[in-house]
Amino acid sequence: MIEEMRLRDLGVIAEATLPIGPGFTAITGETGAGKTMVVTGLGLLLGQRADSGAVRAGASQATVDGVWIIPEAGGVADRVREAGGDVEPIGDGRAELFVGRSISSEGRGRASVGGRAAPAGVLADLADELVVVHGQSDQLRLRSAAAQRHALDRFGGAKVQSARDEYRLAFERWRALDRELSQLTADRDTRAREAEELRAQLDEIEQAAPQTGEDAELATRAERLANAEELRVAAASAHDALSGEGEAPDAGSLLAEARRALERVHDPVLEELAGQIADLGYRAADIAAALAGYLADLDESGPHELAAVEERRAVLAGLARAHGTLDAAVALLDTGSSRLAELEDDSDRLERLTVERDSAASALDKTASALTAARTAAAGRLGTAVTVELRALAMPDARLEVAVSAGTETASGRDDVAILLAPHPGAEPRSVARSASGGELSRVMLAIEVVISAVDPVPTFVFDEVDAGIGGAAAIEVGRRLARLALSSQVIAVTHLAQVAAFATNHLSVVKASDGTVTASDVRRLDGSEREAEMARLLSGMPDSEAALSHARELLSLRTATD
Repeated sequence: MIEEMRLRDLGVIAEATLPIGPGFTAITGETGAGKTMVVTGLGLLLGQRADSGAVRAGASQATVDGVWIIPEAGGVADRVREAGGDVEPIGDGRAELFVGRSISSEGRGRASVGGRAAPAGVLADLADELVVVHGQSDQLRLRSAAAQRHALDRFGGAKVQSARDEYRLAFERWRALDRELSQLTADRDTRAREAEELRAQLDEIEQAAPQTGEDAELATRAERLANAEELRVAAASAHDALSGEGEAPDAGSLLAEARRALERVHDPVLEELAGQIADLGYRAADIAAALAGYLADLDESGPHELAAVEERRAVLAGLARAHGTLDAAVALLDTGSSRLAELEDDSDRLERLTVERDSAASALDKTASALTAARTAAAGRLGTAVTVELRALAMPDARLEVAVSAGTETASGRDDVAILLAPHPGAEPRSVARSASGGELSRVMLAIEVVISAVDPVPTFVFDEVDAGIGGAAAIEVGRRLARLALSSQVIAVTHLAQVAAFATNHLSVVKASDGTVTASDVRRLDGSEREAEMARLLSGMPDSEAALSHARELLSLRTATD
């Protein structure tokens, strides 16, 4: 609930603090005093569109601040924390939430939630869980089929909610399968072409049988073969120098002679050096053998092998061009096979999806029928309960019906819901928006909220002149119903009727003062004689009329008797 709201430079209100609190708060005041600005300010706190025209003349900006009492944990508090703000615990599992909104005269706006700047959209999200606002224009929402269905679902309680949740799960499964099947059917030709192309690519790669890194190895081999003669001369010269097969003294013989010369004398240092020379001789012999093998390999290679290598390189180069790199072509052998199997499975997959989709459609039909049955049962109870309320609201001959009929399948069900009103005996029930006058529409809306709140209470209701177009006994009953609604929810009502204000537990008056050029308004809480005077003004326009004061006291005694 909203505990307090502070307004500054909003419309004709220069500065005002509204102590609201629990129960039923009535807001009254002279015409033009700014009662509607209270609702406007509350609307700004609830994320409604900001209008620079609401800034008080001569002021640079208007500000609205509010303090809400909310559960310390759960939906609203969690959403505030997600937005970067926080709440202030006050005990008993409750917390204070501070929200604010400002509008500059140039049209710029700012919002804060829980002490942190936030988009106005966050306020709108919170509003869905905090408040239901009924203004004179909000009565038009009764013309919305979605709003009427939502009202019925709220009244239906857990049974309708459970049936709706089951239906929604079935609907989402059916829709996902239907979309997949439709997409697969539409893409069948494209997928067939993809399978054909992929199959050809895999065949080409499998025939070539490339190996990772093979292109680099072949490049090295090709370079060797292209320079075979130069390599042969170099290797042969080195082999002759080490092995002694040429005319020049070889390294092996020279090393052997050096070793023998050192071994003829007996000196530890020379003996060690002789051993090292012997090692060099062994290494020279090993290198000579390796060079002989290299030369033999060159002798076996020839122009025909170079041609074969270049041919293989051309095949691998073609694969690299087609797939980006040779490694990508090798990788395609692994991934492409599974993709090809998936594409070739289309016929079986289409058959399986069709069976699953049809099964999901049967399940959807079953849950839709259950939801329709739950709504139909709730519709009968809602119509009866609202009809009883309308009789108490000075519409004794009216009858309200809630019709549930077959409609288009959507995520909310396949039901069209219509709230119908027969204003007098013998009249055919018609759409409530076409069969009710403005005052009757206000009472129908109130009756619906009173009935629904018994099973699905809303934290706060705001009514902006819900009593428009009514008076007398009907107004008294509207006041009683607002007081009854306040037993389970906070109720704030802007009214011009004393019969309604009499049932409030908290009476605020918007007071206007004028110096001839600038009008400023303030808000005061009324008690005792001040409240009686305001009630007298509402009744007769004369706050000091004894007759009006007497009538005011009589009306106030009605609330006491009701309590």
